[in-house]
Amino acid sequence: MHSRLLKRLIDYVLLFLPLIAGPTHALAGDFGACLGKLRRDAMANGIATQIFDTAMTGVEPDQSVLDAMDNQPEFTIPIWDYLASLVDEERVADGRARLAQWAEVLTNAEEKFGVDRHTLVAVWGVESDFGRVMGRRPLVRSLATGACFGSRQRFFRGELLATMRILQSGDMRPEVLVGSWAGAFGQTQFMPSTYQRLAVDLDGDGRRDIVGSVPDALGSTANYLKDAGWVSGEPWGYEVRLPADYRGPSGRRTRQALVQWSRLGIRRVDGMDLSGAGPAALLLPSGASGPAFIVFRNFDAIYSYNAAESYALAIAHLSDRLRGGGPFAAAWPTDDPGLSRAERRELQERLSARGFDVGEVDGVIGPRTRAAIEVFQASAGLPPDGRAGARVLQSLRLQ
Repeated sequence: MHSRLLKRLIDYVLLFLPLIAGPTHALAGDFGACLGKLRRDAMANGIATQIFDTAMTGVEPDQSVLDAMDNQPEFTIPIWDYLASLVDEERVADGRARLAQWAEVLTNAEEKFGVDRHTLVAVWGVESDFGRVMGRRPLVRSLATGACFGSRQRFFRGELLATMRILQSGDMRPEVLVGSWAGAFGQTQFMPSTYQRLAVDLDGDGRRDIVGSVPDALGSTANYLKDAGWVSGEPWGYEVRLPADYRGPSGRRTRQALVQWSRLGIRRVDGMDLSGAGPAALLLPSGASGPAFIVFRNFDAIYSYNAAESYALAIAHLSDRLRGGGPFAAAWPTDDPGLSRAERRELQERLSARGFDVGEVDGVIGPRTRAAIEVFQASAGLPPDGRAGARVLQSLRLQ
């Protein structure tokens, strides 16, 4: 049995080796020609030759960017797993501490842009864990990879040009332009073109620094949401209760007057009548058997920040928790709930204690942790899917 488990681990190492081994020869071979075209495009758009050449010195394509492009967690994992790790008691407590710490700045942002502080802090928490995790990938490398390979080359070329303009303007120092695989950077993860268009200097020092300045990051996020159509003083939405065997319309784009939703038998979870201004949509992120939500215009404003309903729901729910609200009333339709970050760290610690290599015990379920989970599941008679759920954690605790 031990040899079979060892073989599984070796297989996983071989499977994920391309992600850490750097660019493939094929990518590197095509990259030079693409950079030549990007250089000409940059010159045609007013970027100085020295700016482009300096930024591109030593840059090679990053295969892991292309891998990540096809495996975004907002679309690839169950929503109960996604929300469990983003809206947990740890983040709620941290968020409430930030509300107190930055109260004056948040008041300023509310007055200038009309977006409530709880939503701003929720975005900050979900996007970078309040500035703790802003990404480590050089923007130029990530964006150049996306500009030369994959299905969204036109989009990434535009973002690469925007990055060059940031460098040329001197707004941000080159060494701080690091972020996610997609090129988002800063405390609240702006894309370079979004930064150019909507970043603000809330602290008044003459620079729009969304990396080193919390006021600038929060102010910029408030300006973004205002530009996206945020309606001051209105809610994003709320949880509702459906009638039994509901088979009516749903979906973020299917909007009706609240009276029409009421006629279908939909009520707030406390049994009260629906309330709010303007047309609304019914969101069923896991179908009619899971939590249901009436959502308004402000939900769409959050959605525009990262076009995934699960993401927008995470921001919205965290903002409610920061206001003092509780968990959703309805349960997710699963018998294997997701894990909080504290539970994920516990899972990693227990696997590590059994001799599995999970990397850093940080609550992030990466390839090594998933490989270890799958091997443990096989040994414990569980379906070996590599998922970090409540069932596998309970099994580790019992053993």
